[in-house]
Amino acid sequence: MSARPVLTNPRSDRVRSVRALSRRSVRQRQGLFLAEGPQAVREAVTHRPDVVRDLYADDTAAERYADLLAAARDAGVPTHDVSSEVLAAMCDTRQPQGLAAVCRPLDVDLDAALAARPDFVVVLTHVRDPGNAGTVIRGADASGAGAVLVSDASVDVYNPKVVRSTAGSLFHLPLVLGAPVDELLSRLRAAGLLLLAADGSGDQLLTDAPLERRHAWVMGNEAWGLPPQVRDGCDQVVRVPIYGLAESLNLAMAATVCLYASAGARASATQLSR
Repeated sequence: MSARPVLTNPRSDRVRSVRALSRRSVRQRQGLFLAEGPQAVREAVTHRPDVVRDLYADDTAAERYADLLAAARDAGVPTHDVSSEVLAAMCDTRQPQGLAAVCRPLDVDLDAALAARPDFVVVLTHVRDPGNAGTVIRGADASGAGAVLVSDASVDVYNPKVVRSTAGSLFHLPLVLGAPVDELLSRLRAAGLLLLAADGSGDQLLTDAPLERRHAWVMGNEAWGLPPQVRDGCDQVVRVPIYGLAESLNLAMAATVCLYASAGARASATQLSR
């Protein structure tokens, strides 16, 4: 049997087309994004092989992650052998760790997310920092949130930095993208979810919030928080108590605290109902 061909030219058209996915305009035009590194690629292959269009591996990764590549081939994912120089040229990060996958978008519409009647979700509005957005998605996944809703005024979740920050969680839970925040809030309220604005100015402490009810956490910008009209459009404004001398928590930290409080409250409610 002949050896598989290896792509070795970092200036080839294929390499340039993959690298171009670092630009939002190209991602939107082509309907594709790039997942870099073994963690993201493994989660994509394991949970959403249907969205993986191509998987690239250098020789070191092909040996180290042979099981992952075999699983990808079994799932019908095209795999390609490339040199380490080619992989570096394809990726946004300097150390892609030998694997990258070109993927199709995996977001769902709001109707699909609400049809599952989630206990709690998180809404990101005017969130611009890729690392924060990705970490919130990761925290939402870990806490068992039903969905992450990202408004049209926020960072593109298919940005390579966001994808890396999710550590694969992007492929685990429903994502609703691109709707105006007022539309999101209106639809969530109509679906019976209590709207909880997370804001340091809140008069309601997190420890007293009615998290036993179905609810949506509404999170704002890293620097200036929620716009007043968004905050005022929510049912309650909730703040995370600060017990030490820190002035505040950043967005990702506050979101994780709130989401885990929701998870704990829902777990307690489930146990009481048994």
